[in-house]
Amino acid sequence: MSQDHSVSPSGLVIVYTGDGKGKTTAALGMLFRAAGYRMSGLMVQFMKGRMHSGERDAAQSFEGRITIVPMGEGFTWETKDAARDRLVAQQAFSYARKEALSGGYDIVVFDEINIALRYNYIDVSQVLGFLDERPKGQHVVLTGRNAPELLIERADLVTEMKMIKHPFDKGIMAQKGVDF
Repeated sequence: MSQDHSVSPSGLVIVYTGDGKGKTTAALGMLFRAAGYRMSGLMVQFMKGRMHSGERDAAQSFEGRITIVPMGEGFTWETKDAARDRLVAQQAFSYARKEALSGGYDIVVFDEINIALRYNYIDVSQVLGFLDERPKGQHVVLTGRNAPELLIERADLVTEMKMIKHPFDKGIMAQKGVDF
């Protein structure tokens, strides 16, 4: 039986979740792979702020085929201002949705959106609605711990990263080129 290697007519919905390292890294790998095929990609980072990152530097070498936009302020479950965190998450979602619907991207990554969903900064119905209205053939990747069940059900591919061992447990801090 021959395999059909054509692009999915509706685009794939991919979820990387779990408590292990590698969710954002896997999504970045997809963006860089797609860029190798001259596809355009966008990553909107819901949690990461404007601090320096190796992935943003590397993306610049792909002649504009990869765009990474940090829109977070480091909002977390230890928030001091939940209303502000919700506003920032809503702004990030609005921007990501608008850019994705522009039709200018073959693959769009909503990095750490599952955290925003978990804390009800964004409603899962907003994300499901976007998935239904996105351009035909556009792939969407949603990362972060605790992906909601409705998102898992809607996805075509779900991978759970499971932590078995982490250097932080030995007091080893995040490493340049590995973690940022």
